[in-house]
Amino acid sequence: MHIIILLLLLLAIIYGPQLWAKRVLNKYSRHRDDFPGTGGELAQHLLKQLNMPVKVEITEAGDHYDPIDKVVRLSSDNFNGKSLTAVATAAHEVGHAIQDHSGYKALHNRTKLVRIAQVAEKVGAGLMMMIPVIALIARIPAAGVLMFLGGIASLGASVLVHLITLPVEFDASFNRALPILEKGQYINEIDQKAARKILIACALTYVASSLVSLLSLWRWIAILRR
Repeated sequence: MHIIILLLLLLAIIYGPQLWAKRVLNKYSRHRDDFPGTGGELAQHLLKQLNMPVKVEITEAGDHYDPIDKVVRLSSDNFNGKSLTAVATAAHEVGHAIQDHSGYKALHNRTKLVRIAQVAEKVGAGLMMMIPVIALIARIPAAGVLMFLGGIASLGASVLVHLITLPVEFDASFNRALPILEKGQYINEIDQKAARKILIACALTYVASSLVSLLSLWRWIAILRR
């Protein structure tokens, strides 16, 4: 009984924020005739106002800022949409561009770590598949253990990326995006409260991703200890 309650609690912690975020984003994604421009137009306006040489593009890979190519990429709905979700998301991604432009160290560290983690995950996945073969050919149990540890190291890199991502996302939302929207009076006071809710919802999805990574790492460590 206790195990079932624990599992339900873990599921609520991991998937609850994602479901709530989806609900919030959908709630504020309706078209607003009172908005002067789309999310893409707001991003372009802000970047021009800040005199930053950053492009704005439509993407199918999810809203993000690319610090390598210096591009703010927005989904079609957020690029072309006149909604509070589109505006808040655009401001958030511009927030990342501001971090990059101002030399925000945490963003630069995350960018470097993401590259390392991508390689580590690929190597780790290969190692995990090779464990039985190497252990069988070498007939040395320790060889399999070493390969298994390599796989765990790749999962650890993913966990580290997610943990570093959290402060970067919160900073882009609440220290960059919201002040811009409020001081520039791009949205009214009522919408400012809703925009804060949108940005909190988005941040919670990263919290959930971090928990998933931590659980995956814990699961493999538990297997190794058997």
